Formats: sequence, C-alpha cells, structure tokens
Amino acid sequence: MDERAWWELIEGARALAGDRADDRDFPDDPLVPILTDRLAELDGPRIIDFDVRLTRVTDSAYRRPLWNAAYLVEGGCGDDGFMDFRAGLVLLGREVFTRAVADPDSLAALPTVARMSREEGGWIGCEALHYAPMDAYHRVMGETASFDTAMETAVRSMRRPETPAGADWDVEDDDETRRHLPRLAALFL
Repeated sequence: MDERAWWELIEGARALAGDRADDRDFPDDPLVPILTDRLAELDGPRIIDFDVRLTRVTDSAYRRPLWNAAYLVEGGCGDDGFMDFRAGLVLLGREVFTRAVADPDSLAALPTVARMSREEGGWIGCEALHYAPMDAYHRVMGETASFDTAMETAVRSMRRPETPAGADWDVEDDDETRRHLPRLAALFL
C-alpha cells in the first residue's frame, strides 16, 4: 500500500466521522471504529500493509520537539503516551500530521488543543488506533496469529529510530518552552 492510498483510508474515515473526526474523547469517539470497518473491507495482506505503513508514519514523528509539545498539551507524556499521541495525530489527517511534525507549535491552531488549554475537554492521543488493524484482520481472516507473525517480520526488517530526533530542551523550563513553542506556551503556561 503506497502512502497516498494509506492516507486516503485515514481521510475517508475522517469524512465519515464528520464533525467528530478531530477529538479522541472517550467513550464516544467514532473514528477508530469507522477506520476499523474500512480496513475490514481489505484483504489480509493489505491490512498488514496498512499497519506496516502506520509504524513507518508514526516513526517519522518520533521527534523530541513534538514529544515536548505533546508533554505540554497533554499535561505530561511518557513513552507510551507519546506513541498514542503520534497515533492520534495520524487521525487528525495528513495535513495536520505533516505540519505538526515539521512545526510542533502549529498544534496551537487546533480547536481541540485550544479546548484542552481551557480544560474544556478534548484529547489527541489514541491508543485504540494501534489495535484497529489487528481487529480488522481478525474479522477478515478469523485469526490473528498470522498477523502477529507478519508484523513481527516486517518490524524486524525496518530501520527504526532508537532515540527521538531533533533538538531537545527541558520542557519543565518554562522560558525554554516559550522559546521553542511560543504559541503552545501561550495557551498552556
């Protein structure tokens, strides 16, 4: 599955979710179930291709400046939290994802982030996206053992980042955070 087709699946699910596509507030988030249904329309190998691409795309966002932005937006962010944040960022669509990876401070323009800064609800991180391909595969193939084997093989063959790329700073240092993420700092500090 090429990158264009992969993003089309994401964007198609977003279109079906309508005005509820941008917020991962549990329990009524419709986007992951919609995406899972769309993935279940594919055959097993294409579902695996989707998950391989998901790994590659989220790895491309394994960047320290974005992690520090996630820490600020979500009020803290460890390893698992950052993995979920990147997955949720994928669900915001290609344009938002690409912009946020290049300029994490651009997250300040998102309505969900503005609501989060005012403590009016909202969330970006999405652990459930990591399970959507396997759930769809189970529906199509009736088992997940071959999915697990295929993904283990694919991930072993990938060149994955060991540490986050990009400039780092102490996100607890408000002055440094204001310097690196001025728009987000204006919302959250």
